[in-house]
Amino acid sequence: MDLGAPIITIKGIGEKSAAAFNKAGIFTVSDLLHYFPRTYSMVPEIRPISAMTMGGRAVVKGRIMGGCSLFSSKGKTVLSFDVGDGTGKLKVYYFGMPYMKKSFPPGRMLLLLGNVSLKGDVAVMAQPRVLSEEEYENTKGTLIPVYPETAGLKSSAVLKAVKEIICISDNLKDYLPDPVINKEGLVTLSKAFSDIHFPATKDDLYEARKRLAFDELFLFIARIQMLKSNTEKEENSFRIEQRMADETMNGFISKLPYELTGAQLKAVNDIKNDMTGDGVANRLVQGDVGCGKTVVAIAAALMAVSAGYQAAIMAPTEVLAMQHYNEIIELTEKYGLPFRTGVLTGSVGKTDKRRCKELLADGSLNLVIGTHALLEEDVLFNELALVVTDEQHRFGVAQRRTLSKKGGTPHTVVMSATPIPRTLGLILYGDMDVSLIDELPAKRLDRKNAVVDTDYRETFYKFLVKHIREEKVQAYIICPMVEASESEELGMTGDIANVTDYTEYLKDKLPGDIRIAMLHGRMKPAEKNEIMKDFSEHKTDVLVSTTVVEVGVNVPNATIMLVENAERFGLSQLHQLRGRVGRGDKQAYCVFMTGTNGEMSKNTLKRLNILKESNDGFKIAEEDLKQRGPGDFFGLRQSGLPYFKIADIYTDAEMIGRVKSVLQDMTEDGQEGLKALETALRESGSISYSEFHSIYL
Repeated sequence: MDLGAPIITIKGIGEKSAAAFNKAGIFTVSDLLHYFPRTYSMVPEIRPISAMTMGGRAVVKGRIMGGCSLFSSKGKTVLSFDVGDGTGKLKVYYFGMPYMKKSFPPGRMLLLLGNVSLKGDVAVMAQPRVLSEEEYENTKGTLIPVYPETAGLKSSAVLKAVKEIICISDNLKDYLPDPVINKEGLVTLSKAFSDIHFPATKDDLYEARKRLAFDELFLFIARIQMLKSNTEKEENSFRIEQRMADETMNGFISKLPYELTGAQLKAVNDIKNDMTGDGVANRLVQGDVGCGKTVVAIAAALMAVSAGYQAAIMAPTEVLAMQHYNEIIELTEKYGLPFRTGVLTGSVGKTDKRRCKELLADGSLNLVIGTHALLEEDVLFNELALVVTDEQHRFGVAQRRTLSKKGGTPHTVVMSATPIPRTLGLILYGDMDVSLIDELPAKRLDRKNAVVDTDYRETFYKFLVKHIREEKVQAYIICPMVEASESEELGMTGDIANVTDYTEYLKDKLPGDIRIAMLHGRMKPAEKNEIMKDFSEHKTDVLVSTTVVEVGVNVPNATIMLVENAERFGLSQLHQLRGRVGRGDKQAYCVFMTGTNGEMSKNTLKRLNILKESNDGFKIAEEDLKQRGPGDFFGLRQSGLPYFKIADIYTDAEMIGRVKSVLQDMTEDGQEGLKALETALRESGSISYSEFHSIYL
C-alpha cells in the first residue's frame, strides 16, 4: 500500500466508512497519516476513592452499592448509582441512558475511567467509561491519541484505521540531509509520524511535533519564496492613470461622514501607488480588530471600477459577504458611486447565481462580493483588475494562475486582523508589501476589561440582563468546548464550560425575555450562517459560542463578552475574540473568567492582566510570544492562522528563523531533496502538507 492509495483500500473501511472519512478531508492513506490527534488521553493508575480530594481524571475500582435509581433532570433521564472500594463512596451518573440500568446490578465489580469532581464532600463521576481488566492493563500509563471528530466519524474509527497503515511511515524518505537533521536536533520523518500517532512518552511526542512543525514551516516558507519570485516578474496589466486615481480617492474620502485615520489614509495611498505603478500589487493590509480595514478595501475596489475594470471582494463567511454587499449597496445609493454589484455565496439561488455569473462575464457587473466560490472555473470575468481577500483565502501561485486564465493577472490585497508579532512579520509575509493600520477610528471607545473568577458569575448575569434590557445591546459568551463529553475525552480536570450545557443552563438561569442561541463548529454551514444572521439582525440577545466567532460578522450592537475558562486560551486568541465587541460607538465590556474559585494562580493572573491593561493586539502578540514556550502542545491552538495543521507562529517563532536559514542553505548547495519540491510547486503552485511528504516516496 502506498501513500496515494484510496482510503477504502484500508482493511476495515467500506464505502459507508470511506464517505465519512472523505467528509473529514481524508481521501488517501497520506491524508490519514496527516490527520493528527488533537490531543492525547492517559489511563492513570487506580486510585482509592478517599484520595480524590482534588478531583481530576481517575480510574476507580469498586463494587456497586445498592441498586440504580432513575430520575429526570432538565428533560433528561439520569441513571445514578454508588460505587464503594472500602475507602469511600463514589456517586456515578449517566445521562440519557436508562437502558443501561440492567448492566449495573448490585454488587458488580467495576473499573471506571472518567473525570472526578467534588460536590461538597462527595466524589462524583459523570459518564465514565467502563474498562475491562485486560483493557486497563494494556493501556494504563500510555498516551492514547484522540482524533478530531466530524459527523459520522468517531475518534475510535480513525484510531483503528491509523493502526492499519502506520507501518507505511517506515518507508518515508527524508528530504532533509542527515547533517541538517543532526544540527537542528530533529528526529527522522519516519519516527515523527510513528510517534505523533503512538508516542511512548511525552518527550517522544514533543520531538515528533517539533519535526512535523519544522516540515510544515519549511513548505510554507518555500511557497512564499516562490510566490515572491513569480510576483516580481509580473507586470501591471491593469495600470490606473495617476491623476484619475487621485481624483477618485479624494472624491470618495470627502463624501464619507467620518475622517479616515492617518494609518487608513496611508494604506489607501499604498494601494493607489501599487495600482498606478509598474508591477502587480501583492499587498497585505494588516490591522487590529476594528481598525477600519473594510473601508480601505472599498476604496481599492473603487479605484479599479472607476478605471473601467472589475473588482472582487472575498469574505470568509457567507454572512460577512452579505454584510459587505449590503454596505456597498448603501454607499453606492447614498454617494452615487459607480459600483454595479453582485453577490455569489452558497445561499444564493441557482437562477440568481447563474445570472450573476453571466453579468460578470460580459462586464455588466463591475464588482462582486462572495466567498472562495469566486475562484470556481465557471466564474468568468471581463476584466478583473483587483481581488481583495481575507487571510483565510490567501492566494498561492495556483490561484494566481487560475485568475490569469480569466484574463490578465489581477492586483491582490489581503486583509489580516491576526496580530502577528512584528518580529515574525517579515518572515511570514516575505512575499508581500505590508501596510499597517495601527490606529483605531476616533469615535471608537476602548473596551473595559476585567479578569475575574467564578465568584463573579452572578454579578455578571445581573449586569448582562440590565444592559440588554435598558440599552438593547447584545452579548457573546465564549466556551472552550462544544459538549461535556469533549472535555472528559480530553482528560481535562475541573469544570470546563461547554456550549451545549451552558446554553441550556443559561435559558433556565436568565429571564424568559432574554433570547439565547448557541453556535459551534460542528454545525452545518447553513445552520451556522442562519444563527449568525439572526444575531446580526438582533433576533438573538445572547450568543453562546465556541471560538468559531473569532472570524465573523460585524455586529456593532454587540457590546458585552464573557469568556469562560479564559486560562485555556492564548492571549492573542483572546484578543481576537474580544474584537467581536466594541465595533460601534457604544462602550464595550469584556470579562475574562477563569475556571477557578478564588484559586487563580499568580502566573494566570499576570498573563490575563496583559489583556486587562492593553487593547493593542500587536503589543499583546509580543507578550504572548515572550510568555509561551516550545512544547505547549496540549493546550488549544493559539495562532489564529489557518495555514498550519501543527505548527504555531508563536510557539514556533524561533524555529521559523531556523527553517528559513536551512532552506536558504539547501537552495544554495543545490540539495537533491529540494528538486522534487521545486518541481511540484512550479507545476501546481500549491501543494498540501500531505502532498509535500508524499513526493519523497
